[in-house]
Amino acid sequence: MTVKLKRAYDKAAKNDGKRILVDRVWPRGVSKEDADLYEWLKEVGPSKDLRQWFDHDPEKFEDFKNKYHKELQDGEQKASYDKLKEIQKEYKTITLVYAAKDEKNNQAQVLKEMLEK
Repeated sequence: MTVKLKRAYDKAAKNDGKRILVDRVWPRGVSKEDADLYEWLKEVGPSKDLRQWFDHDPEKFEDFKNKYHKELQDGEQKASYDKLKEIQKEYKTITLVYAAKDEKNNQAQVLKEMLEK
């Protein structure tokens, strides 16, 4: 099973497999057609409070990662994370789609790491 990452602003490709948007907010300027999504799991994204606290600050990423792990295991995100794991089991390749400019310090990276364990 392969888990890929791709920004919502990058063109969809045939080898993306099932594309899943993992942001709570729809990416600005991207049409649903262009997004070419299999699923939008908005509830799997970090809580509003955590997202605002993190504010894509690379220095906070390790703390963000730990807090987000906790949300995915105990918070309202758990059901959506469980659904994401089921989709991963069902399909050979999935691509986690996200809008963040920072390609290294974002929730999709955390999800990919967790799914690959």
